[in-house]
Amino acid sequence: MQILVNKYNVAGPRYTSYPTVPYWDDASFSLKEWKECLKRSYVESKHNGISLYIHLPYCESMCTFCGCNKRITKNHLVEIPYIKSLLIEWDLYVSLFEETPKISELHIGGGTPTFFSSENLQLLIAGLFKDPKDRANAKLSFEGHPNNTSHKHLDVLANLGFTRVSYGVQDYNLKVQKAINRVQPFENVQKVTTLARQAGYTSIGHDIIFGLPFQTTADIENTINLTKKLRPERIAFYSYAHVPWIKGNGQRGFKDEDLPTAEEKRAQFELGKKRLLESGYIEIGMDHFALPQDELAQSLKQKTIHRNFMGYTTTTTQLMVGLGVSAIGDSWYAFGQNVKNIEEYNNLIEGGIFPIYRGHILSPEDLIIRKHILNLMCKLETSWEDNNMQFPELPDIIIKLSEMQDDGLLKILHNKIEITEKGRAFVRNVCMAFDLRLQRKKPDTKLFSMTI
Repeated sequence: MQILVNKYNVAGPRYTSYPTVPYWDDASFSLKEWKECLKRSYVESKHNGISLYIHLPYCESMCTFCGCNKRITKNHLVEIPYIKSLLIEWDLYVSLFEETPKISELHIGGGTPTFFSSENLQLLIAGLFKDPKDRANAKLSFEGHPNNTSHKHLDVLANLGFTRVSYGVQDYNLKVQKAINRVQPFENVQKVTTLARQAGYTSIGHDIIFGLPFQTTADIENTINLTKKLRPERIAFYSYAHVPWIKGNGQRGFKDEDLPTAEEKRAQFELGKKRLLESGYIEIGMDHFALPQDELAQSLKQKTIHRNFMGYTTTTTQLMVGLGVSAIGDSWYAFGQNVKNIEEYNNLIEGGIFPIYRGHILSPEDLIIRKHILNLMCKLETSWEDNNMQFPELPDIIIKLSEMQDDGLLKILHNKIEITEKGRAFVRNVCMAFDLRLQRKKPDTKLFSMTI
């Protein structure tokens, strides 16, 4: 296995979109075209509803492992003005669609969503769902910080219809926690996990990271053992992406030599995966695990699982709207990203202007490749039996993948590819073979994490 790891351990995208953000054609993108793609997608798919992602960027302290867009402050007076901007932005979309869309899925991320008081989060949800009945069939989830998610947060959001919450655990070793400026004892995670269950949440997730500074396989063993005691329904077990050169990134609290080597990271992942599978978790696509009874595991079994900028999801929608600074929207035919500066965002919103600053309009070729990559990431297989799934470069791609077939990572069948159990860890490498934009333009490897 180590030979395969060394062979295929290259920098690559995580494929929450195709094309991936570094390969967006910003030069040919326009707000006018973005709006047209939004309206087209909405008309085609409004019966299924939309997905909605809301970015709440505020945090009270800087976690030095985090590459997300955030604003560090202890001033909670920023909450109401920001929520007002979010609701105005939502009204811009409502006006564009000429009606209030049905929200099938809502996820609140950050930043630290639980930086906001429960009262202000309630204000936000009430502004999105004018009629409480509209929340009945929507799948609502949020990210909580174990240190500041309160009993009231959980109760208020549960009463509003939230059934899923995810907590950032990272690692339970105090030395690692101090290095990433995220000290939170097991007792805090245990408390909020228990409170969530008592409040009626049916799917609780824990995020665990491997490859952190000073982290060892013994730390992974300890973190997984403690996690097993709490038995969260979902676990995200993913690699730390070291990108300190990105503007606004807080990854400065440790040295490069404090990080595990590629071999050590791989050993951490293999150990963690083994322990999770032994504990009854089902592996979901790439770096996610769920208990068999969880909806995510069921959707994998039924091959209805979907992947978008929010990660793996049980809700398949053609249109995803992103609200808030840096949020990304996906109309299937185009991507659009909001400005990253809060002051600029607020100024544009106050002027009644969509705060989109960049994006990409997908070409017919992009749409075909996107379907293949989505199939591989979600179903670990893809087919070109349908003529609409074929493109000129496909024969060359099949030839390239024959080497991975020889290595036992996939099977090339008649008009179809299936990734084997052995090849699960290399799914990104398979996707990269289909990624024509990556192949045509020399990638900046700093923008990606290692595939293994």
